[in-house]
Amino acid sequence: MPAPRVARFGDLLAGLPAAGPAEHFATLLERPGLRIVRIVSHGHATADGEWFDQADDEWVIVVSGSAELRIAGENAPRALRPGGYAFLPAGCRHRLEATDPDGPTVWLAIHMDVDL
Repeated sequence: MPAPRVARFGDLLAGLPAAGPAEHFATLLERPGLRIVRIVSHGHATADGEWFDQADDEWVIVVSGSAELRIAGENAPRALRPGGYAFLPAGCRHRLEATDPDGPTVWLAIHMDVDL
């Protein structure tokens, strides 16, 4: 018999990790083919010359702070402020040009298998 499913509650903006050398990733919910992650950035950016090229689709929204996201082939990065979101299909090469240097940028990312 499967374990009962229970309601869970939290606060995306509570208990934010301090600035460090890397972004902080916390999985909030995971199901087959689906993963919801809180990402906290403190002035982080993708290393020069590096690109993300994921095997899954990702939908991401900036909850607080700001970011600049570059898509391969575009001339300029896209500015994201609170409420700004992006859908990045599998294989979409992208990189983080910058995040807010004056405070945390909190993201909510939803990763899903391309077959869903």
